[in-house]
Amino acid sequence: MTKKEIDVELLLELAYADNNEGLCMACGEIAECVEPDARKYECESCGERKVYGAQDALLMLSLIHISEPT
Repeated sequence: MTKKEIDVELLLELAYADNNEGLCMACGEIAECVEPDARKYECESCGERKVYGAQDALLMLSLIHISEPT
């Protein structure tokens, strides 16, 4: 999953819900019991260590967006 494929709306919903859910950046699966600042947790669906807390994922995406050349 590339950053362009990441569903920002879904991340916003997860962050606002404040239910300790995150998103796997490899397969797009929603993960439960994930702290907002979680990084590189193992995904129960695909096994990749690419699960991030929703708030942290949004922060990372915004930093990537800011640093991209225009």
